[in-house]
Amino acid sequence: MSDRDIHVGIVQAQAHRGDVGRNLDTLRRMVGLAADRGADIVVTPELFSTGYDPAGAWTHDGEEVRLALRGIATQLSVALVASTVDTISEQHFISASFFTPEGDELNRVHKRHLYGEDERRHFTPGDDYATPVKWRGLTWGIGICYDVEFPEFGRSQAFRGADALLVPTAVPVLVDPGPRPQAARRMESHVYDASVTSTLQVPVRALENGVYIAYANHTGAGFTGQSCIASPSGQHAALLGPSEEDVAVVPIDKALLSHSRRLNTYMRDLAR
Repeated sequence: MSDRDIHVGIVQAQAHRGDVGRNLDTLRRMVGLAADRGADIVVTPELFSTGYDPAGAWTHDGEEVRLALRGIATQLSVALVASTVDTISEQHFISASFFTPEGDELNRVHKRHLYGEDERRHFTPGDDYATPVKWRGLTWGIGICYDVEFPEFGRSQAFRGADALLVPTAVPVLVDPGPRPQAARRMESHVYDASVTSTLQVPVRALENGVYIAYANHTGAGFTGQSCIASPSGQHAALLGPSEEDVAVVPIDKALLSHSRRLNTYMRDLAR
């Protein structure tokens, strides 16, 4: 490997529930687009291959899906982070795997924080945050969707040396919860806008932990889109629109990582 920056990409696309073949074709096309734009590693949305459908995703063969995803990584010569169902002793976990361009599964993590009744009905939560892995000179942490909304996730990865967090996600458009007091109604566009995870929480997590975060969401009916890559300075290095199918690719700037950590000493001061 040369000393050039590693480039991380995100895929934002529309999946179709239960249509694994069609969804894998979409991933192959979109990951290929990211690779063409220079991505070394590409993050894809949560449970994209099966479509995000907690009630139905677990009925598909996770091992078979992972074999296909491994094939995409090797075919396109790119590392791939993709979410599948992992079944162990009749328990189902929402998982995410890190496949290298050589086809090795470097890591597989389980979603620690399940979101909503459907996920809790059909899946088991992971028992801890995963240990980050080293690849091509950087350390990579992986979480899934709701995990990033808990500050403990980012802290656990940063304390274990993560330079970047890779997060497949599926952020739904929230349903209006009903009548609210006048003061709350004046703020409803902020309070009930689920896209604030992309626009607010993810950059904050990146800033407070001195890491890059690649956050890949679904688009299409029922999803907020706005996949993003946030830098350790707390800014968006990339932010996709709410409804477009697209990719974004950003270099992991080691100098910016070092500068941000010198400037914002949260991790060092917290450990004192």
